[in-house]
Amino acid sequence: MPIRHSIIHQIDKKPDGSPAVLHISSTELVESQATENLLNDFNEAYNAKQGKGWGFFHPESGAYPFSGWLKGFYDGGDFIEFSLTAVEHLTKLMEESNLSVGGHVLFAHYQQGMTDYLVIGLLQHSESITVNADLSVTTSKHVDFGSITLAARINLTEWRNNPNSRQYASYMKVKTGKKSSEYFRDFIGCQEGIDGPSETRTLLKAFSDFVTAEDLHEDNAREKTHALVSYSIAQAKIGEPITLDELSELIDEDRPKAFYDFIRNKDYGLSQEIPADKRTLNQYRRFTGRTNGLSISFESHMLGSAIEYDAEAGSLLMRGLPTRLRDQLKRAST
Repeated sequence: MPIRHSIIHQIDKKPDGSPAVLHISSTELVESQATENLLNDFNEAYNAKQGKGWGFFHPESGAYPFSGWLKGFYDGGDFIEFSLTAVEHLTKLMEESNLSVGGHVLFAHYQQGMTDYLVIGLLQHSESITVNADLSVTTSKHVDFGSITLAARINLTEWRNNPNSRQYASYMKVKTGKKSSEYFRDFIGCQEGIDGPSETRTLLKAFSDFVTAEDLHEDNAREKTHALVSYSIAQAKIGEPITLDELSELIDEDRPKAFYDFIRNKDYGLSQEIPADKRTLNQYRRFTGRTNGLSISFESHMLGSAIEYDAEAGSLLMRGLPTRLRDQLKRAST
């Protein structure tokens, strides 16, 4: 993962309402293992976060100037100058919102495969205890990647090569700090283009319809369900979208276009690429429930075949119970 440019500035803003103070860096981070580890850890934490938004830039304007600055840099401008202009704007918005504490602001332009990305994230620190070589103890600070709540990643290649795309930018959406995440979204000038959870739910609905239409055997349905979920979660882990034609090939190698054609011939309205929502996918793996000594868990593809749900009665009808369970029930009834 070649790192083209990276730099860190600091916004010192206390939660007591005192004015924000910007500390700028005049040099980029040097190419080193530490810099590479920083970006790898940041991306890993970013990909693991639930509830991201996906969208595209507002037209460049006085209210949303970021895309213009980014274009200037990407067209051959100076990265440090771009980062300084951007972080000054972020500091101004942070001061006006009075909703956020400061931190170290990371800007990094890197390449993954054939794709260029820009990430921006507000980093916080935590203290830990270190035992020294002389067996004394001291406190030290480290970047707390688990606390990242304000961050964005822009697929620069998609942005420049596909002007009709509505999902080349992603950003964190925080339920407990909605206004904070909104001001950061406004900082990069992004508007929501695709609802990841909704798109993922639609994809899973299309897959369930496909399984029904194909009248698949339970084992075959389970195998295809596993292929869909495994691929989708793997894409989410690396921050990449689900690609419909690639997914279709994985689901059925003998008929690689079958699922893709099924989706296209129906009115699902799915994009060619879908941002995977891990929470929705994990829920799709199994239905589970526990109450008053009763525990139920089953794979989703069994609903409608081996298991039927009566919504009005609030009951489940199960067929094909495991032999061991049937034996236990038989003994209990005699």
